[in-house]
Amino acid sequence: MLLALLKTLRPKQWIKNGFVFVPLVFDVKIFQAQPLLRSLGGFVLLCLISGAVYLINDLVDIEKDRRHPTKRNRPLASGRLSPSVAVAAAVLIPVITLPLAYLLDPLFGWIVLGYWGLHVAYSFWLKNVVIVDVMAVAAGFVLRVAAGVPLVWAERFSPWLYVFTTLLALFLALGKRRQEIALLGQNASHSRSILDHYNLAFLDEMMAVVTAGTVMTYALYTFSAPNLPKDHTMMLTIPFVIYGIFRYLYVIHVRGDGGAPDEVVLTDRPLQISVLLFGISVILILYHG
Repeated sequence: MLLALLKTLRPKQWIKNGFVFVPLVFDVKIFQAQPLLRSLGGFVLLCLISGAVYLINDLVDIEKDRRHPTKRNRPLASGRLSPSVAVAAAVLIPVITLPLAYLLDPLFGWIVLGYWGLHVAYSFWLKNVVIVDVMAVAAGFVLRVAAGVPLVWAERFSPWLYVFTTLLALFLALGKRRQEIALLGQNASHSRSILDHYNLAFLDEMMAVVTAGTVMTYALYTFSAPNLPKDHTMMLTIPFVIYGIFRYLYVIHVRGDGGAPDEVVLTDRPLQISVLLFGISVILILYHG
């Protein structure tokens, strides 16, 4: 039962909470002990609260998941986890996590509360509203980044990164929707009713717009943000962003794999290398002095 509960908390998807470290890195404080420890604490709390969100989502979708070719293997849908245990955990985790988040930092606590409230609303309502559903998913990523700002007392964090995060999250959310339709075909709405309001052509058009916006926003950030090196060496990181986006498009369009961003990141080696090289290059450029 405990293993089934842990699996329902989806630890593989906790990688998304790594966005809380973005302010730590880009505010040039990754080697300062206190900001680093506060960010690590924030990461743990975000993992717990996101796990509670996944519990709620699986409880709401339990019947639909049973008709899905892969989601039917989830602990709740398969019967390996009792709904009563899931409900108890979904209530207990926020009761413990939210006060701890506020104690870590009051503003961080309010942001975590907003994150939890947004995703509860998503589980019950927003995921059934066309376009708003993917925007709500993107907002969750932006809130993760915003949660990291008070933890490091950010002084040099550029607003451009909020825009970039928004567009990148929209890109990933639209890619996931596209892959769900491609995988399930005419039965897509049986698993997620909102998919009746999407089709591949519509999603491809939105992804084209968001892809261009994501690349342009990051490029503008690299030479216009006031806190970056004056020699504009940050522009050298642009190719890694472009390759990462193109690689993700290749995975879902050509190979037909993935769909869930966390699954792609954890399984696609070229994408992992691109992300690693991007991280190394950012640290070398921002911290070389």
